[in-house]
Amino acid sequence: MNFKLTARGKHQLFTSYGVFVINGMLALSIGSLLPFIRDARGLDYVFAGMLVSLHSIGNLASSFLAGPVADKLGRKRGILCFNIFYAISFLLLIVGKSNPVLAIAFFLTGFARGATSNFCNSVVNDLAPGQASILNGLHAMFSVGAFLFPLLLTLITAGGAERYVYALIMMMILGIISFLLYLMIPDPDVAGETKEEAAPEAKEGGVGFFKEGIFWLVVLTLFFYLCAEQGVIGWMVTYFSDTGFIDEKLSQITASVLWIMILAGRLTVAWASTRMDKRKLLPYMGIGIVLFFVALLFARQTALIVVCIMGFGFSMAGIYPTVVSFTGDLIHKYSLAWSFVLTLASLGSIVMPSVIGSIAEHAGIYVGMSSVAVVVILDFALILILTAYARKKGVK
Repeated sequence: MNFKLTARGKHQLFTSYGVFVINGMLALSIGSLLPFIRDARGLDYVFAGMLVSLHSIGNLASSFLAGPVADKLGRKRGILCFNIFYAISFLLLIVGKSNPVLAIAFFLTGFARGATSNFCNSVVNDLAPGQASILNGLHAMFSVGAFLFPLLLTLITAGGAERYVYALIMMMILGIISFLLYLMIPDPDVAGETKEEAAPEAKEGGVGFFKEGIFWLVVLTLFFYLCAEQGVIGWMVTYFSDTGFIDEKLSQITASVLWIMILAGRLTVAWASTRMDKRKLLPYMGIGIVLFFVALLFARQTALIVVCIMGFGFSMAGIYPTVVSFTGDLIHKYSLAWSFVLTLASLGSIVMPSVIGSIAEHAGIYVGMSSVAVVVILDFALILILTAYARKKGVK
């Protein structure tokens, strides 16, 4: 690696990593809690799909607003304004009884999550521009939280499904801890992050990145990736629970298996990206998500289903951070670039859960989940185009 961090920079890096563990638990709580909330509230597939989409809409809204708010208030004050809604959203899920309150709560979970992603990715990109290994390390922390939550939820609900409320209380407490961590993190807009102890380089405030081909290829690749990711994360537990392809008690465990493999994959990609050109590495990931997801749709034996989930999780693990790393120079140059990448790409995570829910309501959950196959094939095609463009333009 061609950079060195001071104690201040390391503090920023590791605090960002810690917050991302909690953010991973927040992200997985949506899909893992959905079957319990559906049963407790008597929700249909369409409304359940809308709830997952509202989480993604909140994610999109805060991703878009995080950049301008950070420009006005500074990144640290800005993230505190968003992150406070983490605890509030789960408090609403605990005390709220009506569907409108439920909808607001799901929106606010995404509102807190999106700004966290914006902040942490921005800080890490500033500390280590274009370093795929460091970004994969950040997203590996997300995976730690993601695989922990379903395991904890399984333990909490072992004495009865109604005990899922205790998981909501746990998440509210974690929201408070997340806010306190942000209070502790050194302000990234103050001098002292790098070995030169210099203030961050001034960024351009315009939208010149719209003219960059790499910007649009990254956005489209992430769009279809997030379609697949949020579709699978939001509906996988419900899919296995409702189809009966595996034992209902194992349905929650599938989410942990997926994220354990995502963690393993991200650590592997973080290591491999220091030894292999990421433009060669990324297409292998694309092949994996297509093959393993299609195989998952046809799998009926528990062992084969688990193998497909493991392969899919391992393959998808490094796609997001590796694709993001192609925008290192853009994010470093333009203050609004990352907000627009997140905002436009996040449309995929908004659209897909509702598409799956609508299809499931009319044709069944199996057909709904099958629509994800189209998405992963399109994403693979875009990965090939992105890497070919990066080679042609010398983007590393």
